[in-house]
Amino acid sequence: MVFYRYHSSPIGQLLIAGDASGLQQLLMEIDSKPWKIGENWQPAGKQLDAVCRQLDEYFAGRRKRFELTLAPRGTEFQRTVWQALQGIGYGQTSSYAELATAIGRPKAVRAVGTANGANPIALIIPCHRVIGRDGSLTGYAGGLQRKALLLRLEGAQFPEQSRLSL
Repeated sequence: MVFYRYHSSPIGQLLIAGDASGLQQLLMEIDSKPWKIGENWQPAGKQLDAVCRQLDEYFAGRRKRFELTLAPRGTEFQRTVWQALQGIGYGQTSSYAELATAIGRPKAVRAVGTANGANPIALIIPCHRVIGRDGSLTGYAGGLQRKALLLRLEGAQFPEQSRLSL
């Protein structure tokens, strides 16, 4: 059974879902689009409290690493990319090309970008830390303003021309 709950954050409402195997989804509210709640999903009691607590600590600047069991659903390639994303430290950034090289697939830059965009556990699997090779802010499912906010929160460096006014 999958449990879910909504959680308020500085970047908007989040939908968190997981089961006994771990956290499966962390989605951001985007353009007031309704979230799909699975038929077998049940509102969480205390099952997702640790996720919410760690998110609050992250946004307060008191947590730099999440300590949660993750269970994202995806292809083997996607899971490989998501694992590599977790190696990008707080306040650090990487390019798609660097990620492709890190997983031993240096020519798979576009595929890495696609897997990054399919990340079901945003923030915790830190896809916001991936920027363009030239340091520019590139696509982010939550929007570039959120990406800039998250990178600023972490103290990451990226070129001034990439900074968006919030």
